Amino acid sequence: MHSSEDRLVAALMYFTSTVTFIVGPLILWLIKRDAPFVREHGYVYLNFAVSYFLYQAFAGFFYFIGIGWVINSVLTVLWIVFAIIAGLYALRGDVFKIPLVIRFFTPD
Repeated sequence: MHSSEDRLVAALMYFTSTVTFIVGPLILWLIKRDAPFVREHGYVYLNFAVSYFLYQAFAGFFYFIGIGWVINSVLTVLWIVFAIIAGLYALRGDVFKIPLVIRFFTPD
């Protein structure tokens, strides 16, 4: 079982991401990166952030045909929903497999 502090830090990485995108989660990860549970969630979050950044950039191309705002709106809602779900899973001591995330980075 993971310590309650590790679970809280992992959950806060997701919860703070809805406001700070990368700064809050990065600070939290740097503070507790030696804890295996926090380290694992750090990689999950990093993949989440990079994947959704790329999806948002791709959606930008659709502004020229008038549907980019719809795609960006859907992606933003998904970001918030998945961040909250992943944070709740982390509080429970689990890892949420976030849909649409490309695994660019994996723990050693």
